[in-house]
Amino acid sequence: MNIITGSARGTKLITLEGEATRPTLQRAKEVIFSAIQFDIEGRKVLDLFAGSGQLGLEALSRGAEKAVFIDSSREAFDVIYANANKTHLYKKCVILTMDHAEYLRSAKKSGEKFDIVFLDPPYGSGLLPEALAKLRVYDVLSANALVIAEWDKDTLFDEKPGLCGDYEVLKIYKSGRIYFYKLQPKEKTV
Repeated sequence: MNIITGSARGTKLITLEGEATRPTLQRAKEVIFSAIQFDIEGRKVLDLFAGSGQLGLEALSRGAEKAVFIDSSREAFDVIYANANKTHLYKKCVILTMDHAEYLRSAKKSGEKFDIVFLDPPYGSGLLPEALAKLRVYDVLSANALVIAEWDKDTLFDEKPGLCGDYEVLKIYKSGRIYFYKLQPKEKTV
């Protein structure tokens, strides 16, 4: 697993050992970043369920201004920290070990807004629809934010129809057996 392009191009990243974390495959990462390549420069990024931090670090390598990495695992924190240093992108990183919902609550209190959010929770955990809902509840998305959500099926909105009112599906990409949703928040109605 390497950084594809940008200032840290070719840097080999460390991954978490074991089966608990499943890193996004290189080919799938290429699909994601091809879809958002012109939307990254100068943006604030949230890598929720960050794992090794590869998605946020790729965005930083391509010119994002800042990335916040959230994962509940201390081992993930150590790997993200090592990868941030290895890529020389550490100064643009905030790395926290905490639950995603806890972080989103604290981000709301501080008024933090993100332009790009990567969501890649463990498959079968049910956390993706929950995290998408909480992004809206805690109001942490900028007006033209992009949310890239990784899911192991093409039925995300079938399983949680209420999300259709919150997000516009810009495109669904498929890489192998994995689906990537490129979403944008809909304007809130009063």
